Amino acid sequence: MNLYKEPYVIAEIGCNHKGDMEIAKELIKVAKIFCKVDAVKFQKRNNKELLTESQYNAPHPNPVNAYGDTYGEHREFLEFTVEQHQELKDFCEEMEITYSTSVWDLTSAKEIASLQPDFIKIPSACNNHYEMLNWLCENYSGEIHISTGMTTKNEIGDLVDFFTKKGRNKDLVIYNCTSGYPVPFEDVCLLEITRMKQLYEDKVKHIGFSGHHLGIAVDVAAFTLGANVVERHYTLDRTWKGTDHAASLEPSGMRKLKRDLSAVYNSLTFKEKDILEIEEVQREKLKFRKD
Repeated sequence: MNLYKEPYVIAEIGCNHKGDMEIAKELIKVAKIFCKVDAVKFQKRNNKELLTESQYNAPHPNPVNAYGDTYGEHREFLEFTVEQHQELKDFCEEMEITYSTSVWDLTSAKEIASLQPDFIKIPSACNNHYEMLNWLCENYSGEIHISTGMTTKNEIGDLVDFFTKKGRNKDLVIYNCTSGYPVPFEDVCLLEITRMKQLYEDKVKHIGFSGHHLGIAVDVAAFTLGANVVERHYTLDRTWKGTDHAASLEPSGMRKLKRDLSAVYNSLTFKEKDILEIEEVQREKLKFRKD
C-alpha cells in the first residue's frame, strides 16, 4: 500500500509562448503527448492595474528580453485576452489536459474565474493581495494554489488562517518556493516542505513545490518530503528571448521529471510480505543452505 499521494505535475508555460497562440497550443500539445504531465498553467495580468504609471512607462530592465519599448508595452505584447484564454482552455479540454492560470490582480482573477478552471494559482508576488484572495474565496469554487516565495513564516500562517476562517482551507494548496531565476541549490531550502507538512498538512488540501532551479533531482526529493504537487517552468527552447526560458525545462526534461516522480511514487511502499513473489525464485536458487 502506498501511503504517499500520487504526484501531480504542472508545466508552467507562463509567458513562454512569446505572445503567440500557436506556440501556446504547441506547448500544450507537447506537454500532454510527449511530457505526459497533468496540467499546464499560463499567467494573466491587467498591466494598467498592476503597474504604476512610472513602472508601465519605464524601459525593460533587461532590454535583450524586451518585446516592447517600455516595460508596459513588453507586458502587453505577452498578454492574452480572456477570450484567448477561453480558447486555450477549450484546446486543453480537447487534449485532455488540465488548464490553469496564475492571476496577478483582481480584474484578472475575475476574468479567469469566469472560465471556471479546476484551479487558479496566486504567485508569490501577490499572496498578500487579500482583496483578491477574499473575492476568490467568495466567488470561485475551485482549488486555490498559492506560492510562498518572498513570504515570511508568519505571513504563511496568516494565509492559512485566512482561508480557514473563510471555510476554504480544504481547497488550498500551498507551495514551498524560492523566488529567483534560476535559484542555486543552497537557496531551494527543501526542508521547508517538512515544516509546512508538520504545521499545515491537516489544514490544507495539498503541499506543493514550485521550483526555479536547474535540473530535476531536487523535485524528486521535494516529492519524497511530501510535496505531491510539483510545478516547473516549461518551454520549447531555453535559448528563446524572454526572462523565464533559461530557468525552464525543455520537453525532454519535463518528460523525465514526470517519469521519475511516477517511478519514485511506485517505489515508496513497504513490503507486503517478507519474501516478495519476485524474490521467491531467487531465494530458492541463491539462498545459503547449511545442508
